[in-house]
Amino acid sequence: MQLPVQLRKRNPDTHKGDYGYVLVLGGSSGLTGAVCLCAQGCLRIGAGLVKVGVPESLHNIFEIKLTEPMSVALKEEPKGYLSLGAFSSIKKLLAKIDVIVLGPGAFTNVSTKKLILKIIKEIDKPMVVDADGINALVGNLEILKKHKSSQLVLTPHAGEFSRLIGLSPQKIKNKRKELVRKFALRYNLTLVFKGFHTLVSDGKSLFENKTGNPGMATAGMGDVLSGMIAGLMAQGIDSFSAAKTGVYLHGLAADLAAKDKTQNCLIASDVLDYLPKAIKGSLKRAPEHPST
Repeated sequence: MQLPVQLRKRNPDTHKGDYGYVLVLGGSSGLTGAVCLCAQGCLRIGAGLVKVGVPESLHNIFEIKLTEPMSVALKEEPKGYLSLGAFSSIKKLLAKIDVIVLGPGAFTNVSTKKLILKIIKEIDKPMVVDADGINALVGNLEILKKHKSSQLVLTPHAGEFSRLIGLSPQKIKNKRKELVRKFALRYNLTLVFKGFHTLVSDGKSLFENKTGNPGMATAGMGDVLSGMIAGLMAQGIDSFSAAKTGVYLHGLAADLAAKDKTQNCLIASDVLDYLPKAIKGSLKRAPEHPST
């Protein structure tokens, strides 16, 4: 199967700033790994720079766990959870940021939820909203219409989408293509409905992915995917194309890993390790995207 979109070509005379700058906002006590997996997904797919914004009491953990990504300590409330008070600091970080990933491991205490909703409403950057970023939107979907960038991606699994639209997973399963397309159209965004044959829609078109396997039903897979999508967007690929390509390569890397490690032993970091092989194999069948 050919890549859903061509990848960005790297010119000889180039530097890291040419491939985009991603800011990942999230993390909380007990959930630091989500941010780390997301940040690595951004870099592994080709983003030039990644910074993580995390609760200040956990900052030293990220300084140890992450090598290539940069990190910044943000205000927290209570200890170990991002606070609404971090908003002003986040705004100061945005001058060079191309894409934001919002929600990995963030948890949804009251102050964090208010921060997430304020970021979606008031910051006009392309954005990928995942995990607890999605959970914060339950009962607050009209906030999505106030996001000022046309490049907005939501990545719910069945349980998260069920909470968003108030239908049981079984009812969603029976008409998932229709519901995914309608949601994307109504809120003017790209929706990635994760699961067996993940669906991606911008409201006008719908892509059904055929890569991936049951071994991916394990913690952290979605964090890697949200990072990959954001990393592609940072390189100038539109949100719908980035989501399609990210989903396809994410599943393909997992398929390649499962051949060597079995589905039973597959973990999220395996996708990061096998992504180069997935991309290399795909590029043999599809030319690279010209630089912009």
